[in-house]
Amino acid sequence: MKLNLRAATLDDLSPLVELEGHCFEAPRLGRQQFRWMLAQANASLILAEGDGRILGYTLVLFRQGSPLARLHSIATEPRARGNGIGQRLLEAAETAARDHDCAYLRLEVCPDDRPAVALFERNGYSDLGLLTDFFPDHREATRMEKRVVRHPQALHRAVPYYHQTTEFTCGPACLLMAMGALDSVISGTAEDELRLWREASSVHMPGGHGGCSPHGLALAAWRRGYRVSLRLSHQGPPFLDEVRNAGKREVIRQAHEDFCSALQDTDIEQHLSDQLDLRPLLDAGGQPLVLVDGHRRSRSRATHWVLVTDCDRNFIYLHDPNAERSLQGRLQDCQHVPVTHREFDRISRFGQHKQRAAVVLYPRSP
Repeated sequence: MKLNLRAATLDDLSPLVELEGHCFEAPRLGRQQFRWMLAQANASLILAEGDGRILGYTLVLFRQGSPLARLHSIATEPRARGNGIGQRLLEAAETAARDHDCAYLRLEVCPDDRPAVALFERNGYSDLGLLTDFFPDHREATRMEKRVVRHPQALHRAVPYYHQTTEFTCGPACLLMAMGALDSVISGTAEDELRLWREASSVHMPGGHGGCSPHGLALAAWRRGYRVSLRLSHQGPPFLDEVRNAGKREVIRQAHEDFCSALQDTDIEQHLSDQLDLRPLLDAGGQPLVLVDGHRRSRSRATHWVLVTDCDRNFIYLHDPNAERSLQGRLQDCQHVPVTHREFDRISRFGQHKQRAAVVLYPRSP
C-alpha cells in the first residue's frame, strides 16, 4: 500500500472524527477538540493517507520553552492495521518533536493495548510507571518516554562519564570527567574524588557538607598540569548571600580570599563577564564545567556542577554526575543530556543575584 503522510487541515475534521470513533471505544477527541488542535493549539497533527482515504493520524503537543513533547494520540484504522502505518506515524511524531526543538517524547498508553505497547517498546520507549484513573473511562495508563534527540554524532572529543559517589562531590566528579576527556582516559576513583573535594571545597550549605567553589576547582586542575580559564560574573565569594549563619559566612569569605591569593601565583586566566558563550570555548579545545541552579535542575536547594560535552544549533549537551536526578536513576540518562539554549541560560544562573560561574580546562601544556 502506498502511504502518504501530510499535515492535517480544517478540511479533514469530518474524516478525523469518524476515524476517532473507529479507533477508540471512548473517543478522546471530538470535532471541537480537533478544530482547536488545528487552529489554536501548539501542536502537530499528521495524517496517513492511502487508497484515497485517511488511515491514521498522530497528534503531538508542545509547550513553549519545554524540551518535552507529548504524544497525545496515535490511531490507525482497524481494517488497515498490520501495514506498518503505526510505525510510520510514530516516526513522524518523533520527527515533529525534533523539529520543535524537543529532546524527549512522552506518552500514555493503556497497558492492555499490547500491540501499542509493543510498538513503543520496539522503538525504545521506557516505562515510567503506572497512572491510575487516567483515561476518560477511568482506565489506568502506562507512561512511557523516549529521548528523540540522538547523542551528538561529532563530538569534539570522547567524554567519559563518572558518577559522583557522594551527595556533595558533583564538582570533583565533573573535574574527573573533564580531565579524562582531555587525557582520553578516565582514571578517577572515589579517593581521587574526595581528594579533589578537600582541595576545592569552600561553600558551606545550610546543611550537610560543603560544596566546591569555581576558584577551588580551577586551582585543583591547574595543580595537575592543565591550562585553566575561570569565568565569573561576580568577583566576590559565591553563595554568600544564601548563607544566613554569620560563622559560615566568615568561613566562606576566608576560604575565598585564600583561593584568590593562591590564584595570583598561577597563570589561570580570569574573565569577568555575565555572558557564557560555550561554542568558542569548545572550538578552542576547552572542556567547560558549569555551575547550575539546583532548584531549576532537580528541585534541590543546592547549586550543582555539570560538564558541558558539546553544543549545536538547538541544544547544549551535559554530563550530569548525579544519576539520581534522572527519572529512572540510570547512568545513560545522565550522559549528553540535551538542554535548549534558552533553558541552559536560565539554569546556569544561580543565587539572588543570578551569578554565573564556569571552569574551563584545556589540554596540558607540552
